[in-house]
Amino acid sequence: MSKVCLDDRAVVSVSGKDAEDLLQSLITTDIGGLGADEARPGALLTPQGKILFDFLISRDGEALRLETTSDQAEPLLKRLSMYKLRSAVDLSLRSPAPVTAVFGEEPPAGSYRDQRFEKAGLSVFRLYREMEGADATVADLEQLRIAGGIAVSGADFALQDAFPHDVLMDLNGGLSFRKGCYVGQEVISRMQHRATARRRVVIATGEAPLPPTGANVSVNGRSIGTLGTVRDKAALAIVRIDKAGEAIAKGDTILAGDVPVTLTLPGWTGLSFPTEADEASA
Repeated sequence: MSKVCLDDRAVVSVSGKDAEDLLQSLITTDIGGLGADEARPGALLTPQGKILFDFLISRDGEALRLETTSDQAEPLLKRLSMYKLRSAVDLSLRSPAPVTAVFGEEPPAGSYRDQRFEKAGLSVFRLYREMEGADATVADLEQLRIAGGIAVSGADFALQDAFPHDVLMDLNGGLSFRKGCYVGQEVISRMQHRATARRRVVIATGEAPLPPTGANVSVNGRSIGTLGTVRDKAALAIVRIDKAGEAIAKGDTILAGDVPVTLTLPGWTGLSFPTEADEASA
């Protein structure tokens, strides 16, 4: 079992008799099915359906815990305060908050299984306390994220610039299409039913060390996406998979900066690059 203490995390606690109803009406995650020992991805969207805040949600006794980055915490708290009105809801913030990520098959006592990694066939747990003897690094966690195709805001996409489908939330348990209305729900439901999502997270493998986060992914001089988290020759990227599929079918070189790359969709998603036949039949 390996573990790393994360120093950029914060926790917004939502408690009170109306806490679950309030969040259920606001965020993308279906809280009704949230287990006592799991942490699920979630987001609060803009009315236009883009990700305004992203977080992991878990149960903390009778309260609900939203773990997010330190820079999102206060704005998230303020936004929730705007929505709560006269609801019987108490909001509190701990920033920074002690969070430890643990990699291994056996969950430590009191931990929460990170469902993003679970979907990708990887065992990662969250502990909301510091553990002694940390023997891993954030870079180790990033390598696991790249292997699993798990994108996070800041490193892989900008807030208010990505739809949940872009970052695979429709497939990793962070996006509900059945629980009823929430902020931005109409837009993302339309994307789902019309199958219009074309930007997706891919894993980029370079023939040489890759350029830094933010570098263009291009075909024949035209940008089809952007690199996110980079570790040597491997990276995450969010790209137009229709354009990538066309390039792959034609045998065109795909570049990240000036480095040739191979793009693959995370295997657990069941997604494939569209072909011209797919486009014609859509």
